[in-house]
Amino acid sequence: MAEYASQEAAAALDRAQMLSSKVRKGTRWYVWYYLVFGCATAIQVLFTGLLGRPHGVAIGSGLWCATIVGLSVYVARQRVARRGFGWRLGVMIASWGLLYSAVLVLGLMWFQGAPAWWVPGALVVALPGLISAYLEARR
Repeated sequence: MAEYASQEAAAALDRAQMLSSKVRKGTRWYVWYYLVFGCATAIQVLFTGLLGRPHGVAIGSGLWCATIVGLSVYVARQRVARRGFGWRLGVMIASWGLLYSAVLVLGLMWFQGAPAWWVPGALVVALPGLISAYLEARR
């Protein structure tokens, strides 16, 4: 009887390890999501700030919309989401939104076409995505 219970426990542990490994491999897409988000944000900010109106805004917004649609389709196709992903994504989006708003509003009001504002601004706006990608890769 004890032998049967130990075999059952060993089988359960093997199954748990297999499922854990499968989930870990299945959640690698988070890193790519965050990287693409951060880089696309930086590119969009550069286009918007450096090309001037209306072309910079049109090109930047078009690229941004295409990126968001692509990322949304990519996320919808993923089968596994690690516990807490929604919360971490919400924190990343909120911090990105604050930085993005500050860079765009101030830049469009006072620094239009000034690379000294837009290049560092693009890097700052990309930081939430890039930091999230780094933290997710370490998990």
